[in-house]
Amino acid sequence: MHDKTLTELAASLSAGECSSRELTESLLTRIDRLDGEINSFITVTPEQALAAADAADAARARGEAGPLTGVPLALKDIFCTTGVKTSAGSKMLDNFVAPYDATVVEKLKAAGTVSLGKTNMDEFAMGSSNENSFYGPVKNPWDGTAVPGGSSGGSAAAVAAGLVPAAMGTDTGGSIRQPAAFCGITGLKPTYGRVSRYGIIAYASSLDQAGPMARTAADCAHLLGAIAGHDLRDSTSVARGVPDYTAELDAPLSGLKIGLPKEYFGEGLDADVEQAVREAIRVYESLGATVREVSLPHTHYAIPAYYVIAPAEASSNLARYDGVRFGHRCDAPADLTDLYKRSRAEGFGEEVQRRILMGTHTLSEGFFDAYYKKAQQVRRLIRQDFLHAFDEVDVLMGPASPTPAFDLGAKKDPVSMYLQDIYTIAINLAGIPGISVPAGIVNGRPVGLQILGTHFAEARLLNVAHQFQQATDWHLRRPALAEESL
Repeated sequence: MHDKTLTELAASLSAGECSSRELTESLLTRIDRLDGEINSFITVTPEQALAAADAADAARARGEAGPLTGVPLALKDIFCTTGVKTSAGSKMLDNFVAPYDATVVEKLKAAGTVSLGKTNMDEFAMGSSNENSFYGPVKNPWDGTAVPGGSSGGSAAAVAAGLVPAAMGTDTGGSIRQPAAFCGITGLKPTYGRVSRYGIIAYASSLDQAGPMARTAADCAHLLGAIAGHDLRDSTSVARGVPDYTAELDAPLSGLKIGLPKEYFGEGLDADVEQAVREAIRVYESLGATVREVSLPHTHYAIPAYYVIAPAEASSNLARYDGVRFGHRCDAPADLTDLYKRSRAEGFGEEVQRRILMGTHTLSEGFFDAYYKKAQQVRRLIRQDFLHAFDEVDVLMGPASPTPAFDLGAKKDPVSMYLQDIYTIAINLAGIPGISVPAGIVNGRPVGLQILGTHFAEARLLNVAHQFQQATDWHLRRPALAEESL
């Protein structure tokens, strides 16, 4: 059963071909046997999972099952989950057991899904490789010497390895789309405000957004329908109705206008990745789409703007971890100042400390106007670039990352790591949706095609991605680890 998509598993459950308990037990066995090779989970919750599976089977027997009832999945360890450790990949929260559910978790439980556990991640979602976790790096199932991408690398690796059919991730600057590309799966970042952030441990509040990671666009459509919607507990949640994201999946693409941002096909893009992306775009042309070049002239400002805004917000959000109320506390502090200093120095990893320092400097007196205010002005220009482009075309396409997955330990310079997000960061600054779909394999490592739409155009993006997956088989390719039967 591990080789089926979420959509196929939902159909199997509905047809009575298997029970949720049987499916859950099978996947828990796979996790126990195989996850030691990739380290994609921080916490596995077999008792809670089996109880939820039994409840799902009982609901189905009563005729009360919904489309996702009994389907197993995993949660990035940044979603608060009642009674389960929620660490955000950090020593700071290694002993934190959440007393409540994030809205996303609450909605998934209401839909009848079965959570198998919490997946590994870059600490506080800060990273592009999943090497910044207190619990050790995640390895890419396609090649154990490669990173899976970050920060949702554990979720991406678990889906790619066939340990779960789907997982939840969060995306602050590409943290769903880039690991989806590196691991050969589908990952969707919704419009900012489309999915509630309540109960998600914050990194950068104006950028963070939760979304689904699965094998296909159809799977993501089912999951987005379950988690999207207004939430009074999140002031940035948009009061807007949730459409049926599966309704238009099969709509033809004749007349679709695709824009190729020239800034996404220049210096720094790996030649093999570019070839794979352009071949994918030719598939769209064969499906009736037209293609034209467009410009996003402020793209080169995206990384510097992001690395002013995101660390500034992180500095504010992470100030609460002081060793007093919850989280890591140092031993035998001499006084309150020593408690603060040592608790934070011991609890936060190197990359988190670096971003806190950057953000604190940005927000300090004399620098706020010079850096933070200016970055927000640039952010508006970046958003306007996208809006102008969508006046001319329906969607934008390009690579999700300039290279395939790089080797573990290869990016020792933080700036070189930050540059891996050159094609994903601007989307978060603008608040628009984006999806990455498998579009090729280069030297044994997957390549992702990124598709972008205007605000709240998720249904269109899912349709465009689904039609590509009906015409190609890249999403069906599996690493050897995923093919292993137990």
